[in-house]
Amino acid sequence: MKDNIILTDCDGVLLDWEPFFFHFAKEKHNFDVVEPKEYNVGKALGLTPREGRALVGEFNTSETMAHLSPLRDAVKYVRKLFVEHGYQFHVITSQTDDPTGRAYRIHNLEKLFGKEVFHGFTILGQGADKDEELAKWKDTGCYWVEDKPANIDAGFEAGLSSLLMAHDHNNDEKYKDIRVQNWKEIYNRITGEV
Repeated sequence: MKDNIILTDCDGVLLDWEPFFFHFAKEKHNFDVVEPKEYNVGKALGLTPREGRALVGEFNTSETMAHLSPLRDAVKYVRKLFVEHGYQFHVITSQTDDPTGRAYRIHNLEKLFGKEVFHGFTILGQGADKDEELAKWKDTGCYWVEDKPANIDAGFEAGLSSLLMAHDHNNDEKYKDIRVQNWKEIYNRITGEV
């Protein structure tokens, strides 16, 4: 494994992006959505693909990005992996090309998890594919934690040990052996502890 690095997505894996996005959509644009089951948030709001991308882009550069909550038990087990086992985390996320939006993201992560936890950040443009970035880690044996099946497949292509964070949008039989409900399960798989 490359220097005890765990590769991880951000939204839906480390951070609970979705409720903050829908709150933003309601407060700023008067959208009303209750527990959407659709991964495509534009579709969930009844928007065209272009309108959906624009709204996500607006949110992903907003100051709200500096205040997202952690997903489930992420802080506890990410910290345990770092403190007790020496793992660091390299974030690979598709968010924005906007420098301020990127700074909000890094600030949020470092505030919640601690600066020392992170090996680095690769922040791609909104909706960007992660294939090329994951290929840079090819055959390193690193774990790759993600919630989007297409990016899990890219991790497999790169020879990474992929784990899929469970959400309603990714409940596919194809991924049942690598689907995890929370960071405690990830911690147990990585460390072999029960």
